[in-house]
Amino acid sequence: MLSEYIRAAMRRATYEILKDDTFFGRIPECPGVLANAPTLEACREELASVLDGWIILGIALHHDFPVLDGIEIVVPKVPAEAA
Repeated sequence: MLSEYIRAAMRRATYEILKDDTFFGRIPECPGVLANAPTLEACREELASVLDGWIILGIALHHDFPVLDGIEIVVPKVPAEAA
């Protein structure tokens, strides 16, 4: 399930070439998932790495995740007294 979510997110990635001839990538549905690198392939790899970290941190902090292609990451909420 997690690998399917990552693939769905990466399919939504957008890329552009900046004035300094580097590549900028982002996944609009995933706030803060951004990357910048000298080549498109390096930018894709960096973006995937940032996405991995974003998911891990989101799970640890019990964040809600956007549903992508019908795929959900559901993180149980921790009761206030258990936090």
